[in-house]
Amino acid sequence: MTGPLLSRIETPADLRLLARSQLRQVADEVRQEVVDVVSQTGGHFGSNLGSVELTVALHYVLDTPHDRLVWDVGHQTYPHKILTGRRSRMHTLRQLGGVSGFPRREESEYDTFGVGHSSTSISAALGMARAAQIKGERRRVVAVIGDGALTAGMAFEAMNNAGDPHEGKLVDMLVVLNDNDMSISPPVGALNKYLARLMSGKFYAAARESAKTMLRNAPPLFELARRFEEHAKGMVGPGTIFEEFGFNYVGPIDGHDLDSLVPTLENLRDKRGPQFLHVVTKKGYGYKPAEADPVKYHAASGRFNPAEGFPKSAPSKPTFTQIFGQWLCDMAEADVRLVAITPAMREGSGMVEFHKRFPDRYHDVGIAEQHAVTLAAGMACEGVKPVVAIYSTFLQRGYDQLIHDVAIQNLPVMFALDRAGLVGADGATHAGAYDIAYLRCVPNVALLAPSDEDQCRRALTAAFRHDGPAAVRYPRGAGVGTVVAPVLEALPWGRGEVRRRGHRIAILAFGTLLHPALAAAQALDATVADMKFIKPLDAALACELARYHDAVVTLEEGCVMGGAGSAVAEALATAGIDRPLLQLGLPDRFIEHGDPAKLLSLCGLDAAGIERSIVAHFGAILSAASAGPAGAQPAA
Repeated sequence: MTGPLLSRIETPADLRLLARSQLRQVADEVRQEVVDVVSQTGGHFGSNLGSVELTVALHYVLDTPHDRLVWDVGHQTYPHKILTGRRSRMHTLRQLGGVSGFPRREESEYDTFGVGHSSTSISAALGMARAAQIKGERRRVVAVIGDGALTAGMAFEAMNNAGDPHEGKLVDMLVVLNDNDMSISPPVGALNKYLARLMSGKFYAAARESAKTMLRNAPPLFELARRFEEHAKGMVGPGTIFEEFGFNYVGPIDGHDLDSLVPTLENLRDKRGPQFLHVVTKKGYGYKPAEADPVKYHAASGRFNPAEGFPKSAPSKPTFTQIFGQWLCDMAEADVRLVAITPAMREGSGMVEFHKRFPDRYHDVGIAEQHAVTLAAGMACEGVKPVVAIYSTFLQRGYDQLIHDVAIQNLPVMFALDRAGLVGADGATHAGAYDIAYLRCVPNVALLAPSDEDQCRRALTAAFRHDGPAAVRYPRGAGVGTVVAPVLEALPWGRGEVRRRGHRIAILAFGTLLHPALAAAQALDATVADMKFIKPLDAALACELARYHDAVVTLEEGCVMGGAGSAVAEALATAGIDRPLLQLGLPDRFIEHGDPAKLLSLCGLDAAGIERSIVAHFGAILSAASAGPAGAQPAA
């Protein structure tokens, strides 16, 4: 139930009508709203609980949406959405047609920049601040970035650029570092609060500028004073590096203390030039189970009782992520050359057990996908066998490195591509829709698409043993429940397999869509092949099936343009085989968030949709009275 103050707030303008003394109650009511919403819908949890006071303070001090508020990653923006006109729709969070779990420009004018990946906020905010300069507009631009996002080079590239005057002009912008894991430093008590307010206040700023003016004519003294100030700050906070980038550093301060946050933000609001505010928050703040276990409570997969916390996981079919995690440990036991690399996705990629058992062979590089790929390349040069566990969508960030540092040198780096295809509630930013197209075109790179859990383990083994770059793509969640053989047996390299013999129509399925293809084929009496390899394609099998059938259908959970179906079309054209070809896959648009099964159905990639598409395109072939010249069956 919405609290009495929160029920009066439809926009931040309503929030700004309240007295500062009422903000603590607003924060408490927002936090309860987050708990109530996520317990019903699932979604990111700990990070949103930790950002409540900061969100309240920012909207209270800034004139949003005139002032631009840019969030990094975006998984801490539920309080922001609650305060910006979407409270009544939060029960639709992450559901088809409902509120997105991330900022989206088309959803609200308060979502100034769409985001789902990390470390983009400072670059985007700098762009907005520069645009304001060009247009002669007076506005404050604020980027809120988490401590983990500062492990990415892009954040430092942006700060380096922001601190450098453009045509003699510095931008007016504020970067707020939400340090929620004490990865830089913890707050250091009352003295620290006092210094933060002092360093952001008018007296300090005026004294600082006066001293600069007086000492500029005495360069040695100016440099001495600058270094003294820099190191004085360094004794009470980790601001030296940010000062070197040209920012005025303030903090760290307690990000849950509104009496400290609000006046500090007010002091910084009207200061000119690049400002940097370091706030320390606690993931899961205000909800005891989440405070005690922030990793577990990072996100809720579904509904839960807030009074009891997340339910214990019931035994169920293993997910593809778990299949990978077990394979990784087993292969590491069998091959001492194996090392595992992750860009800050230990839990998401199923590597917790590997980290525990093989700590010396586990490398978490932070949110730095480019570095992860080239690090693996360097290891491969020295005879190590690196496995880069990375989401399909995140490998896009390391694409240049994949081409230049891995593929051109034909290095044996293996990529385990989790979250291939649609991912459901996380939406377009997290969907692995393009890996087939962007990997298939790169020389030397092999790409495998297993259809079930056992095939996944065998595909991982084949890719690891391949003497060159190889990637295995597999979806989020569980498969059909195929029993996984514990042996480390590889798929036959580059070979597909006919799974059902039928007539007239041949369906070539890539990946887990094999199973709805088999269901559709049963109704149509079609042939189905589990292709297993996208590259190298089993061209011999594709051509054989095309010769002995009247039409060919390709099926993949990826974009159609440049995808596996295109590979089949190229193979048939090269062989001089002219057959009608229907390519089924994800449409040429970004697929929004929602239930994965529903999204596949809307894309026509469930059994019923596959059957409808084939009937619509090849109804005449299916209803033909005789088999015709293509009716014979190939040899077994």
